[in-house]
Amino acid sequence: MNYLAHLYLSYPNHGLMVGNFIADSVKGGHYKDFPEQIKQGILMHRSIDDFTDHHPLVLDSKKYFSKEFDKYSGVLIDLYFDYFLARDFTLYSDVPLSAFAKNTYTILTNYKDIFPEHSVYFFEYMIKENILERYAKLEEMKKVLHGMTHRINERFPLYNSLSTFRDKQGLLHNNFVPFFEELKRHIAHFRENQPSV
Repeated sequence: MNYLAHLYLSYPNHGLMVGNFIADSVKGGHYKDFPEQIKQGILMHRSIDDFTDHHPLVLDSKKYFSKEFDKYSGVLIDLYFDYFLARDFTLYSDVPLSAFAKNTYTILTNYKDIFPEHSVYFFEYMIKENILERYAKLEEMKKVLHGMTHRINERFPLYNSLSTFRDKQGLLHNNFVPFFEELKRHIAHFRENQPSV
């Protein structure tokens, strides 16, 4: 899952949200350098990623993109599953997506001074482009995919995946819905077994 899902699953706990947001920039055991709640957020992020990467419905979804986009098929599923979450956000949250995004940006801004450098750079980009709300519109996803292509590997033009997504959208959504329910239960269990989470 991508940023929206990670932040949604940790909302409204500020420490968990911060940890989930910066986790990709915190390698190995360096998560221990952060305050307890942020540390748990980093571990939560890793748990979400591990659960997602090995889930049969995610693996089934990746097959539609793996031939053309190779190892980046997982990146595409993360993005397109976030699109489903953003598009149907009212089914999952009592808080509208616009309010959720605004609250999230405010919360993360309050912790910006402890972000790793890469997280600071991406956070500024996230606010400027309002990435969390942009996920809700398929036409905006093309811009996100263009940006990702420039950051990772020009040999894999991720924006070309939109035609496949449109063709397989129904099948992918049918995978997303039960997967996300299982992911929510997984994270509820994770939080129950962590101190003060």
